[in-house]
Amino acid sequence: MAKVFLREKKIKHDKRSLYLDFYPPVIHPKTRKPTRREHLKLYVYERPKTETEKNHNKETKLLGENIRAQRQLEIQAGDYGFLINSKQNDFLAFFKEEVDSKQQTSESNHYIWKTAFSYFEKFTNNYCRFGDVTEKLCIDFKNYLSDKTDLVQNSQASYFAKFKSACRTATENKLFKENPALKVSVSEVEVQKEFLTLEELQRLAVTPFRYESLRRASLFAALTGLRFSDIQKLSWKEIQHSKNQGYYIRFQQQKTKGAETLPISDEAFELLGTRGDADERVFAKLNKYHCLYLPLWIKEAGIDRNISFHCFRHTFAVLQLTLGTDIYTVSKLLGHKNVKTTQIYAKVIDERKREAANKIKLKQ
Repeated sequence: MAKVFLREKKIKHDKRSLYLDFYPPVIHPKTRKPTRREHLKLYVYERPKTETEKNHNKETKLLGENIRAQRQLEIQAGDYGFLINSKQNDFLAFFKEEVDSKQQTSESNHYIWKTAFSYFEKFTNNYCRFGDVTEKLCIDFKNYLSDKTDLVQNSQASYFAKFKSACRTATENKLFKENPALKVSVSEVEVQKEFLTLEELQRLAVTPFRYESLRRASLFAALTGLRFSDIQKLSWKEIQHSKNQGYYIRFQQQKTKGAETLPISDEAFELLGTRGDADERVFAKLNKYHCLYLPLWIKEAGIDRNISFHCFRHTFAVLQLTLGTDIYTVSKLLGHKNVKTTQIYAKVIDERKREAANKIKLKQ
């Protein structure tokens, strides 16, 4: 077992800095590298001259010794590994750092992390040490989310999954001896994905809409499978053409940050309108506020279902599979990292096949 010693090191202005010396070295919880020292940011006078300086040395050395003793107990307990300061014993602070580390991911993913942290922060009354995070607390947090009447099952599952991810990372960093959330989970329910049939999409294409930019963007989504976020930020420099490949888009997905090259049809290109400057947005007038008026357009086309903008992406996937495109190609066109994500659309196709099979009957 490592031993902890209180040491002094000479610094400027006739002072000495206090630090802890670990022997043998212990693993730093963040860098995961062996370390021998923890600097306490405490100092004493090398040659105290006044009574004040002597008292300062006495109290500071006593404080340093108390910290040394605390570190020794922590190492013996083996609960949290090497803790640099009191913040390292604060699970909420660790969870918040995990949230902040997701800022470079997609906006939606970061939002889910922030919301999950907000719920956990309220659940714990803004105070939670690592030692407080037990399997029982995880179950209680799961039930806390379940009791929120404004949260659907899949939202509960998403938020609890982020909490579990934070626990898993803390365990990997030796801040937990065992993952307290390992055996606790919130299951998702399969949601029926709404989509338009080919006939409905064609009917919608000839139905006028007061927000022309949104109309063109919606139909463009149905022909390309792009998300709203990617269409909204699409610039003319990303629209390219070659004799061999025709029209295609080279862009970075807003959600996954993946670099994509997506071929588009001539019809899809025609929906883009007149080419502008390279850095100019293709759908410059497109905004989420106008999406609130989508139901009016859908109703005017004689479609009596709840169709959101994202349903046009579902429409693209379902129609591609219905018309014979293999699932691996569809997965690539959608920018999915894993074909399993695309398989949900294959289930929709299977259901439609079953419906079609039952249409032919020998008995009246």
